[in-house]
Amino acid sequence: MLIERVGPLREMGGALLHGKAVDHLPGSATIRHWHEVAQLLYAISGVMRVITPQGQWIVPPNRGIWIPAGEWHEVLMIGHVEVRSIYIRPDAAPDLPLECCVLEITPLMRELILAAINIDYREQPIQPRSTMIAQLLLNEMKRLPSLAMQLPMPDDRVLQQICADILAHPDETQTTELMAASAGVDARTLQRRFNKVTGMTLGEWRRQARLLQALERLAQGERVIDVALDCGYNSPSAFSAMFKRQFACSPSDFFA
Repeated sequence: MLIERVGPLREMGGALLHGKAVDHLPGSATIRHWHEVAQLLYAISGVMRVITPQGQWIVPPNRGIWIPAGEWHEVLMIGHVEVRSIYIRPDAAPDLPLECCVLEITPLMRELILAAINIDYREQPIQPRSTMIAQLLLNEMKRLPSLAMQLPMPDDRVLQQICADILAHPDETQTTELMAASAGVDARTLQRRFNKVTGMTLGEWRRQARLLQALERLAQGERVIDVALDCGYNSPSAFSAMFKRQFACSPSDFFA
């Protein structure tokens, strides 16, 4: 598996972190890779779908995803995406999350990311201002709230097919019994296997899949009514109610 040679330890010298700005065309993607440093992947604009060993993650504009050192990942760009990445030495922030998570990017954090991007950490000696920005950025990261943007993917072939069918047809309303019958297993057995592998019930997983697909489309500017109906909701109001229960705000507030 490839180690991406961006921000490796040997190039960072004594710096706590290193910033990088890259713009991506719609539909472009990275290869599967990992870093020897931790990464905060943040998009000023556009949507990212990030795949990790833990499953899929949808990262809307002005949110970020934390990827620990050594975690393989690949990123698909939805629309034109302006990516700003911060690579962090593992020993610089030992108390940051040990698993991937999507983070709410505060206005202060956004400005710290942009400031860090413009610092050349290869300069020696490292300037006091650069060190202060890095330390403040690391401290602010500990305060960022995490968001429920993960869709865990099972490694069981039977469950993978069921999940693939749900993702391909989010408007379908098949019962657990029908899905179990099509897979050739008992419904209770299916539920136990699914919960054991993903930590979610099949119904919870389907709701999360629908919400994340809806989120991805809304971030691209599609109408709420079209997204709601295509993702299996009876009405825009039913979709908005489910969205608010999950994200504690309406779709319009989420993207404001």
